[in-house]
Amino acid sequence: MTKNLVALITLVILAALLCTAGCTSQPTITATGDNTTPAGTDTSLFVYSGAGLKKPMTAIGEAFTGKYGIGVDYTFAGSGTLIAQMDLSRKGDAFIPGGTPDYRTAQEKGLVGEPGYVAYHVPVIVVQKGNPQNITSVDDFTRSGLKIALGAANTTAIGKAGDKLFEKHGILDAVEKNVVLRAPTINEVVVAMNMGTADAALITLDQVNSATMDTIDLPQEDGLILIVPVGATTFTEQPDAARQFIEFVTSDEGKAIFAKHGFPAYPDPAYAGIEP
Repeated sequence: MTKNLVALITLVILAALLCTAGCTSQPTITATGDNTTPAGTDTSLFVYSGAGLKKPMTAIGEAFTGKYGIGVDYTFAGSGTLIAQMDLSRKGDAFIPGGTPDYRTAQEKGLVGEPGYVAYHVPVIVVQKGNPQNITSVDDFTRSGLKIALGAANTTAIGKAGDKLFEKHGILDAVEKNVVLRAPTINEVVVAMNMGTADAALITLDQVNSATMDTIDLPQEDGLILIVPVGATTFTEQPDAARQFIEFVTSDEGKAIFAKHGFPAYPDPAYAGIEP
């Protein structure tokens, strides 16, 4: 082998080694406060969320991902449906229903741990704009000929709370005669009111469309105001990321997002008598 050939081979080997060294890179670390998360991480959380919380929770997912680089995927449905899904699949990382009664049901099934609290779900009576049927209270829901839209009691927090109220007033059976819709989520109730297919409904304050509806407040002593809880599942395979997500949802930043979408943030002196 000639000296020139040996020199050429040596140069080629050196060039290859230099290229290999130059092409090797370390992952970029994004630091936020005391937390460090590799940029572009493929970590992703799966969250079960009540359908009525879709707007604030979508915004929270985007903010959380932007801040920590952890993706958030949701399934939105009525709380009863979500509990059934969790119980069957035993997969997922966090649960946020419309109120504490459904969260307690999930706890009793061993699906979730202790919750944090985010905001208030405030039920109100809604009627068509101008209140053409002159409805003043839930007792008027029994009036013959009215068309009432309600959430299903076995799948929605508002449906369960409404039935509790009707039972308290002794009018559940009479109201049921006027019900034209028992919806699996609160969203369908809102659609019925927007389309004018119902005269009145029970929904929550954050869902009111002031262009098509007028509202009638319910007495606080009726006990329908719900506190929105959030907690990790007992079967999450990402407990640290799930905890980080829950801390974000219940932080001032997370609560501010809920407030932006019409939910009073927890705690609020106006609802001091409402317990989880």
